[in-house]
Amino acid sequence: MAIIDFFDRGWRGAPDAAAYVQDERTFSFREVGELSCRIAHALLAEGLERGAKGAVWAGNDVEAWTCTLGLWRANMAWIPVNARNVAEENRALLDAFDCQAVFYQQAYAPAIEALRDALPKVRLWICIETDLNAWCAAQPATHPMPEYDMDDVVMVSPTGGTTGTPKGVMNTHRSVQTFVAHYMLGCQYGQSERPVNLAAAPMTHTAGLLSLPTTARGGTVVVVTKPDPAVVLGAIARHRVTEFFLPPTVIYRLLEARGIDQLDFSSLKYFLYGAAPMSVDKLKKAIKVFGAVMMGGYGQTEAPASIAMLPPDQHFAGAALASDERLSSVGRPSALIRVEIMDEQNRILAPGATGEICVRGDLLMKGYYNAPDKTAEAIVDGWLHTGDIGHLDAEGYLYVTDRKKDMLITGGFNVYPSEVEQVIWAHPAVQDCAVIGVPDPQWGEAVKAVVELNPGHSVTADELIALCKEKLGSVKAPKSVDFMPALPRSTIGKVLKKDLRAQYWAATERNI
Repeated sequence: MAIIDFFDRGWRGAPDAAAYVQDERTFSFREVGELSCRIAHALLAEGLERGAKGAVWAGNDVEAWTCTLGLWRANMAWIPVNARNVAEENRALLDAFDCQAVFYQQAYAPAIEALRDALPKVRLWICIETDLNAWCAAQPATHPMPEYDMDDVVMVSPTGGTTGTPKGVMNTHRSVQTFVAHYMLGCQYGQSERPVNLAAAPMTHTAGLLSLPTTARGGTVVVVTKPDPAVVLGAIARHRVTEFFLPPTVIYRLLEARGIDQLDFSSLKYFLYGAAPMSVDKLKKAIKVFGAVMMGGYGQTEAPASIAMLPPDQHFAGAALASDERLSSVGRPSALIRVEIMDEQNRILAPGATGEICVRGDLLMKGYYNAPDKTAEAIVDGWLHTGDIGHLDAEGYLYVTDRKKDMLITGGFNVYPSEVEQVIWAHPAVQDCAVIGVPDPQWGEAVKAVVELNPGHSVTADELIALCKEKLGSVKAPKSVDFMPALPRSTIGKVLKKDLRAQYWAATERNI
């Protein structure tokens, strides 16, 4: 299937049903489908060819998402632009990925105007609010049906740090189709049920991809334009939401929302969490608050969002919660891929052994855009080397111990930060934390915890260190604890350990 087919399945089956809801407005499949067709015809009329790159610079917005559908309908590649990025970062990635068309919201017009001269490869600039309808109004509202191949690139997504040339992950019709299949296998609905998906996270990331299996099943995507906890929680009952995704750091904030215990979450069937490790203690609290609906997921941009899944029922052992060990897993590998643990010599390790998580199958990216050397480093003999450290247990559950680059060595011992973070997260005063290695003249690097507290709570550094010594022993316990009002996070909520390490390693020559 082409990526646009996942929208068209819903359009064909129920053209007048609600495809999207935003604020007080409902958009039917017919309305969105016809506009996306006119956009696609207009793009082709501009001479933009199969595989050309187009970006949408906008927040969560149905008309902006329709522009993405239009790009796909023309068999072009979408560049997801995070509107919260600094303008220079977006300029760098649009230039590096050879973007030729940009759709943007009026709110970002000043940034666009400042960058236009620095982006000579962009030949088409369309303001969604002021230009879009006039630009494509004369075009037919029928599918242009361009030729496509399953390995044509449909997304070029930025990954990596914020300095230097960004890497562009090229996903294809094939890899996205595999993601959708994994998701639909994991989220089981009856034949007549239509899901209601809450797009509360940025649609430029996982929330956008997660809209595809919803529309494919004739369901409705409720688009949240403001990431406010009260708005998100209120939308669940109001729209009878059945499924949505949030990263752990945002879930932690939801759990602290006043009056959350009195809200109605009875419509929920799947509350997905992923993109970063989840505190087991906070996961237990989420199950208590939201019900038996939590669903873990693990993936990467290079293998979109579905390397492994932990469905709601696997959070339990009979009528009781599963063990803490099981709850700390990311589930079993998805059906249409192969996952193995490999050592430094690319040898497959036995169950229980720790090594690098490697993935093979149709879920994998085509490669990094214009970077064959980086592609060759990441994909070796058909295996994607994820850079994540973990193991598979005897029952086939996958555990992600840490990022390879985040492991620290103190006095010759390997310490995986996520193991220490799980202990600190369990303290009721802790909102979030990050464990990093810092310079130490005796041990080379020492374990440090940087902690963000829940409002109105307190705990001392000595208390947290003592807790870790009790649970993990003195080698893995932090030697020091710093407190911050708010940990540095990316625009999608991930804690930026690189930025934290930079503060402590600035005076050294270590490459952070």
